[in-house]
Amino acid sequence: MRTDRRSLLLAAAAVPLCASAPAAVAASGAPTAGRPLVVGHRGAAGWRPEHTVAAYTYGVQTGADWIEPDLVPTRDHVLVVRHENDISQTTDVASHPEFAGRRTTKTVDGRPVTGWFTEDFTLAELKTLRAVERLPGVRDRNTVFDGRQRVLTFQEVIDLARRLSRTYGRTVAVFPETKHPTYFRSIGLPLERKLAEAVRRNRLGPRECVVQSFEPTSLRRVAAERLGLPLWQALGTSGGPYDLVAAGDPTTYAELMTPAGLAGIARYADWIGPDKSSLVPVGADGRLGTPTTLLADAHAAGLRVGPYTFRAENQFLPADFRRGAGPDDFGDAFAEYALYYRLGVDAVVTDFPDLAALARDDHAGR
Repeated sequence: MRTDRRSLLLAAAAVPLCASAPAAVAASGAPTAGRPLVVGHRGAAGWRPEHTVAAYTYGVQTGADWIEPDLVPTRDHVLVVRHENDISQTTDVASHPEFAGRRTTKTVDGRPVTGWFTEDFTLAELKTLRAVERLPGVRDRNTVFDGRQRVLTFQEVIDLARRLSRTYGRTVAVFPETKHPTYFRSIGLPLERKLAEAVRRNRLGPRECVVQSFEPTSLRRVAAERLGLPLWQALGTSGGPYDLVAAGDPTTYAELMTPAGLAGIARYADWIGPDKSSLVPVGADGRLGTPTTLLADAHAAGLRVGPYTFRAENQFLPADFRRGAGPDDFGDAFAEYALYYRLGVDAVVTDFPDLAALARDDHAGR
């Protein structure tokens, strides 16, 4: 049966506030009873502007077990949640003439970036801005929410997760990512100590918080804080972690995904988060290839696996699951989730937690 964008939109609108019974989070931050966790990527970024109260709330209402805040600092060293420290695409900062002079170019992780940066604003100044949809050309439906939400602090996301936990009678975990930690340490705004302070202040345990980063050094710094939290090593598709690059270490992500590399990760982390294509490659024709051994190798090393990022639009799906002619039309997202659930992943990181939770229910039913 054809699953087009309209039918998926209608299905999403019809989902009740507690549509499914998501898996509980075990003490190790792991899925229970073979039910993979659903991680709301920046909340429910497919349906609401990312990293907002609306996105996080809708994600939990419709099935997310964890919600993901990306952490970047302000000039006064408060952790706020934005996809990047460049806020040009995720806030209305460009429409504020009082901040026009702060637009600048910086080198972040070895690349020039032009825009407005969180580290050049105090928290009070950031609070005068409003969030907007990051991908308006792809998700025009989300632009109706532009200007309605403030930039959140990490503390506000923790408070929200606890309120949602009480409302829905289950533990909603926060899944913070340290963004560009080497860069921020170089400018005197390190992330890890502020993260640790928030964890201790809120007495977050392993059922309530799992920390992720693409940089192994950042995770090791978090581990040195002895917080007792599960750690998640995110893995890219090319090159290597920037902290290793900056230190002259030639280790690549591909090498980290070998059995020897996975054994090394297992000495400090509990999870890996690879791009989904690292588990099932996509060929030059856009179609799915043969699954790799990464999932089995990671499990053999004692690591759990949560691939990213699952989205419903055709341009983010392999050709096997595309429907309709437009790149922004919805494809058969349910078929993609089913594939990875059958493979045995432990979590999925998704912009559409409602669809992931429904697909998980289908998988459990079968």
